[in-house]
Amino acid sequence: MSAVEVATVTKDFGALRVLDSVSVRFESGRFTSLLGPSGSGKTTLLRIVAGFVAPDAGTVRIGEADVTDLPVWRRKIGMVFQSYALFPHMSVTENVVFGLNRRGVRGAAAAKEVKRVLELVRLSGLEDRRPKQLSGGQQQRVALARAIVTDPDVLLLDEPLSALDRRLRQEMQVELRRIQRESGLTTIFVMHDQEEALTLSDRVAILDNGRIVQEGAPSEIYERPRTRFAASFLGDANFLTGEVVAGGVQVGEFLVRTADLLPPPGTVVTLAVRPEKMALHAPGASGGDNRMPARIRSVIYAGAASTYLLDGPDGMDLKVFAQNRAGPPAEIGGEVVLAWAAEHAILVTD
Repeated sequence: MSAVEVATVTKDFGALRVLDSVSVRFESGRFTSLLGPSGSGKTTLLRIVAGFVAPDAGTVRIGEADVTDLPVWRRKIGMVFQSYALFPHMSVTENVVFGLNRRGVRGAAAAKEVKRVLELVRLSGLEDRRPKQLSGGQQQRVALARAIVTDPDVLLLDEPLSALDRRLRQEMQVELRRIQRESGLTTIFVMHDQEEALTLSDRVAILDNGRIVQEGAPSEIYERPRTRFAASFLGDANFLTGEVVAGGVQVGEFLVRTADLLPPPGTVVTLAVRPEKMALHAPGASGGDNRMPARIRSVIYAGAASTYLLDGPDGMDLKVFAQNRAGPPAEIGGEVVLAWAAEHAILVTD
């Protein structure tokens, strides 16, 4: 398999700059997600890697080859679209073998490859069915089989799970990860679902306004976001803004301690704290490097866990996520104390 390297790629559509000098490397054999809101440039970046869109500046390399100016059909890529784009009048086998036939692979050699990939995507026995006779998940796997049967260097996925219901989507996440690991394909997946990115990815690149704001392992970005945008887009966060003083950050009347290296005293900074890192306690309870009073505004019950929306000091909106092991320390409208460790107060930039 081959790595993909994008270097200082810029793309404008009229007066709109969609990609602004983007550089990122997609490692060989890894599953990398491009994550960002609508209009962030992630789909344009994927289409530039595929060859459907030409960059205005910058280069794209697949392995050792510069493919910036190569047409799609010369790029040894497989692609799965959001709509699957299956031929409705063709059987599963005919859909999957189509790409092989276009490359001159026919007869026994083609049949062998089709059998191999249908076993990989667990569609053996459905070879003669047409798309309308398949479930949404099965259609998605046909599209995936068609994309990988030609033994591409890179697999590109443009939100192929977005049309599936929640249960089927979760099942297909597991299947897609299994297929990627067994095939060893370098895979680039465009998505906007944060949970999906955490579940599937070896690496995540977060885009905002045409720029990559952070790239790394999902756990690294989640636990150590660099920017306010990254903290809020991959997961959720409470943001505490205050002035650097001796020993921490002064947020209103409260000193918030952090394990991060702070700028000089007097600097205004923002700290991010994930909702599950904060614990709810009854007033007067002890423990925690940081403590702050709050009032429970509402509770969102979700079976195994609940999300508490709280009013903090000076009008702060705060959120705490807690497993439902025991009842809350107070009812709606009641006073509580929030406690969290210094290591969970992360310094972020705006």
